[in-house]
Amino acid sequence: MVSAFLDMDKRQTIASAAVKASTELFPERGLGEAWKPVRDKCYVAVSNYLSTSEQYGNDQALHRDARTATAAFEKSVAELVAAAQSIDAFYNGNRAHLEQATATMSTIPVLGHQARSAAEAARRALSDTDRRYCEYPSVVASSEHLDAAVAALARAERGERADEIRVEAERVTAAAAALTEALAQAPSTQRHAQTTVSAVSTRLAAVRTRVDRLDPAYSALLREFNAASSADLVNNSSRSREHIDNAAADLNEAMQALDVGNPEHALALMADARVHLAEAEACVDAVTDRLTTLRAVRADPTEKERQVRFRLKDAQMFAVNHGLVAEWGSVLDAQLARIERAAASLTGTHPDYWSYVMQLDSVSAFIAEVVEKMRTQAGRR
Repeated sequence: MVSAFLDMDKRQTIASAAVKASTELFPERGLGEAWKPVRDKCYVAVSNYLSTSEQYGNDQALHRDARTATAAFEKSVAELVAAAQSIDAFYNGNRAHLEQATATMSTIPVLGHQARSAAEAARRALSDTDRRYCEYPSVVASSEHLDAAVAALARAERGERADEIRVEAERVTAAAAALTEALAQAPSTQRHAQTTVSAVSTRLAAVRTRVDRLDPAYSALLREFNAASSADLVNNSSRSREHIDNAAADLNEAMQALDVGNPEHALALMADARVHLAEAEACVDAVTDRLTTLRAVRADPTEKERQVRFRLKDAQMFAVNHGLVAEWGSVLDAQLARIERAAASLTGTHPDYWSYVMQLDSVSAFIAEVVEKMRTQAGRR
């Protein structure tokens, strides 16, 4: 009976440690709850074993009622064996995960040590670097992040939670790597910022030249076409110049940042300047593209209509060829009326060509959506 108890106890000790590791490191697996019935079965078997040993463990009690004692011993052994078998079934059913959890748990102290070593190395690199670089925002932020991560690791280690220690150790390692990378990039940041400032300065001059073409293009729109065709562009000139002014202000501030040794701030300003320049260009393009589009439509109003009619006919043929007329035939037929209404709107001395274009573009987009839906349906058949 003693050997059965020792065998079960050994198995339970191994399994309990593995389950504890799984529960701390991978609580989402829920093995702690799954282990409870097996554990409770072990507790019952051990309790009965101790009770039987106490009751029949001396020679006097054994000789007084040998048959009853033998039966009690056999029952206790059977319970211990059954409990051991339950442990084996549980462990073998989760062997890969439990062994992984056990192995990972054994590395937790090493992870913490390695993380602190990485942090110390990064801090030494910070101490040894040029003082100018230590004031770069990326270096300051990375250093502060590392300090916070190390403090969090220390708290996790005091709490002795393996899952928290692992997570915080990984964060310390990542923060140390980030600080090391920021220090490595620092020497080239000044050159990169100088190159970027020069490039943005060149682009600013080019965009200024483009903006100078906006007002003549807008005047041509007003002169040649219905006022409604350019009503949404009335503020583009002022908006483009506002973006130009903002980009110029960013450029000037970036140059000052370079002069005082803050290239990272200069780069951030150049990113803002590029956004302003892109917006200024968009304002110009909206006007010049509108003028080009309306002139082309005025030269041949039916070309746009023919393109949309062709798309409609193509969509109708697709519906016929794939047996989708019942679902989509009437929907597509209705688009013909929309095309004809758009064409009929071109009346008067100064037709609203832009409204005509917008109507036909809307029809074209709708047809494209219908075709995509029909393709999906056809693909499922």
